[in-house]
Amino acid sequence: MGTVFSFDISAPGVSAHALQGVVDWLHRMDAMFSTYRPDSEISRLDRGSLQLGECSPEVHEVLELCEQASRDSGGYFTARLPGGLDPSGMVKGWAVERASTMLQAAGSTAHAVNGGGDIQLLGKPQDGRPWTIGIADPFRRTALATTVAGTDMAVATSSTAERGQHIIDPTSGLPATALASITVTGRNLTTVDAYATAALAMGDKAKSWISGLSGVEAFAITATGERWQTPNFPTAGNPGN
Repeated sequence: MGTVFSFDISAPGVSAHALQGVVDWLHRMDAMFSTYRPDSEISRLDRGSLQLGECSPEVHEVLELCEQASRDSGGYFTARLPGGLDPSGMVKGWAVERASTMLQAAGSTAHAVNGGGDIQLLGKPQDGRPWTIGIADPFRRTALATTVAGTDMAVATSSTAERGQHIIDPTSGLPATALASITVTGRNLTTVDAYATAALAMGDKAKSWISGLSGVEAFAITATGERWQTPNFPTAGNPGN
């Protein structure tokens, strides 16, 4: 998926066999959804050498989730880009959340699964305090813009810091430029990650949209360096549940 996955698993932990099973599944999903691999199902589906009815159940699930996110965001989230079919904005968050569910099924009661800065949290670390996640400042590589704290929650950030203005505003077909970074929190990373992508594409409309969603909060930095956050954004001083 073009990024690094990491696991922070607190006691009682899981077996090495169970963890390897999660890692193996992530590699299979990468092989299935990679837009950089011509033999992936998503690449073959895009060029027409594979029909949707021939695809794996996971492909059907992800494409249905993409359609739902598109409806939720008024079309600002889309897997149908000018270059072709690309559900990458959904796949990573979905895969991280699924990995977390697999670890929980294997016996884990507290862990953080991190896929390139998009994180699904379960329970509390061994010291009993909430998980604490630093959010990078898009203008200062070595600085934090804010800190998120909470348990049983998801954190996703969409930013121009690493890849530049790579999110397209589907209403204009041009790169989204109003926001430099937006971090979205909620219960499930599948949804939260897609919403972060949509919010970055929305730009100035993102705050009112996020504010109207149940159980979802956001912190943003505009292209001019201004900051805003929704009232219940779970900072270290106001941790989420």
